[in-house]
Amino acid sequence: MEIGIPRLLLASTSRYRRDLLQRLRLPFDTVSSDVDEAPRPGEAPAALAARLAREKAGAVAARYPGAWVIGSDQVASVGAAPLGKPGDRARAIAQLTAMSGAAVDFHTAVAVARVDRGTFAHDDVTTVRFRTLSTGEIARYVDAEAPFDCAGSFKAEGLGIALFEGIDSCDPTALVGLPLIATAALLRRAGFALP
Repeated sequence: MEIGIPRLLLASTSRYRRDLLQRLRLPFDTVSSDVDEAPRPGEAPAALAARLAREKAGAVAARYPGAWVIGSDQVASVGAAPLGKPGDRARAIAQLTAMSGAAVDFHTAVAVARVDRGTFAHDDVTTVRFRTLSTGEIARYVDAEAPFDCAGSFKAEGLGIALFEGIDSCDPTALVGLPLIATAALLRRAGFALP
């Protein structure tokens, strides 16, 4: 690390977020935030994503007071009902079946925090419009990509894109788990040199 360049941590062990952040070509390390991700009673999906992004950044920043920390979280929802990571094949198939022909919102929040400098944050929403999917299409997709660790049971950066009619977004990377346009803007506010 060069003198004058702030230390940067990603409060996540997600390979998807790590891979996205590497695109900005800044040196960083990853650290687990150990934040409880359970929703609070009545908490809306957008509010849950925003709270968790800020809590993850804040928890790691408290442990590493000289570092800038990026926290991010994503919550998918059909209407007001949140969708988590399926964890297994049966749940992935059930999620995709429920999303067939529907519009699904992906609330992706990012926060950049340092204990002595405060927190900068951004909340993004991406709407994915799913095609009407047959049982066979869903099973073939799930068996091909095993998206069990992905909110919404698909990987938009892979074969999952074939499940959609369209995507409405200001930031195409938000759907993968870290809105890089907003993240770059927040990092510039924190003093990082980016193009």
